[in-house]
Amino acid sequence: MSMHSNLGAVNPVGSASQNNNYTFALTSLTSLFFMWGFITCLNDILIPHLKGIFDLSYSQAMLVQFCFFGAYFLVSLPAGVIVKKLGYQKGIVLGLVIAAVGCLCFYPAASMHSYPVFLMALFILASGITLLQVSANPYVSMLGDAKTASSRLTMTQGFNALGTTVAPFFGAFLILNQAADALTPHTTAESVQMPYVFLAALLLALAAIFAWLKLPNLESVGEVEQKDLQGEDGSAWHYRHLVLGAVGIFVYVGAEVAIGSFLVSFLAEPSIAGLEESDAAKYIAYYWGGAMVGRFIGAAVMQKVAAGKALFFNANAAVILIIIAVLSSGTLAMVSILLVGLCNSIMFPTIFSLAIQGLGKHTSQGSGILCLAIVGGAIIPLVQGVLADSIGVQPAFLLPILCYLFIAYYGVSGSKVKALVS
Repeated sequence: MSMHSNLGAVNPVGSASQNNNYTFALTSLTSLFFMWGFITCLNDILIPHLKGIFDLSYSQAMLVQFCFFGAYFLVSLPAGVIVKKLGYQKGIVLGLVIAAVGCLCFYPAASMHSYPVFLMALFILASGITLLQVSANPYVSMLGDAKTASSRLTMTQGFNALGTTVAPFFGAFLILNQAADALTPHTTAESVQMPYVFLAALLLALAAIFAWLKLPNLESVGEVEQKDLQGEDGSAWHYRHLVLGAVGIFVYVGAEVAIGSFLVSFLAEPSIAGLEESDAAKYIAYYWGGAMVGRFIGAAVMQKVAAGKALFFNANAAVILIIIAVLSSGTLAMVSILLVGLCNSIMFPTIFSLAIQGLGKHTSQGSGILCLAIVGGAIIPLVQGVLADSIGVQPAFLLPILCYLFIAYYGVSGSKVKALVS
């Protein structure tokens, strides 16, 4: 999908210079979506790496995702308040600076050889990314014509997926290869220092660029909406399809992150592929790459197929693939689990759009609730870690099956817009 064809669609009423300004702003924002996809996916490489260095159990290793996605849960609401005070552009700059500080904290964490300091660094990094998400997503929607807002968000999300596809190669090469060459555990902890210092430098450079850019000022739009919302009664919590949608987002993000987190360990199992960690890490790119390809295919298919049906089909396909991965071995198990990425592709935007249907004036509250549900990425991998410690890595994949069964139910029945629950 070429960037230029999409950017051409942004055609707000106004002078050509304003149009160029919007196109330029959107191009710059795309780099942010790429960066946070990239950083989030590096966790899948950090988990097996830190597990080996600190001799952790699976459940202890999953604290990486717990701290990372826990930040979404704790920081989302305060971030909303900050963005309202500072505006979108300053919110983006602050988010980048906080994320850079988190990356820099990896340096002392490795020198001190301390797992808790690593977890603290991840929490700071994720807090910055949460602030970025809260600033950039609505900003992209508002840049230009409302009619093309969803296609703009899909395009920037595509670049987010590109980041998750590129990151495993970077991580495998710089973190795991270095670690494999080193002999003592102390030096292997240090193999994460330079990659994260490099990321911090990139983030600070982006922060400087965004502080300097003359981005269109869109604050007024948000303020008008806020005024409209005040003095309205009722709440988004009264809508059954929204509440079930929040559960859907919770289990979806949880399942997707849990599978990504366990991929390296799963492919390293002698009965599956017996791969070295640095080789197994490269396969993570196929899992996330599937989600990227699926997004572009899904965007086309879903113009013809109802969203709920597409969701039902993909969720069932994921269940079948995971059952095959749990019951078989060798190449079949490996290919099955990687193909789940393709099924995941349309789930987040589809559940999100189904859940906020018909909320009217409660839409912004509804989308806030759905963002909080991303905390599933903190909790479900941790539960799967506990399972992996007690029954083994392969059988622990039964947990995501339950998640996808709920998503299938949501697609068929849970997403129907029902009257208010009293």
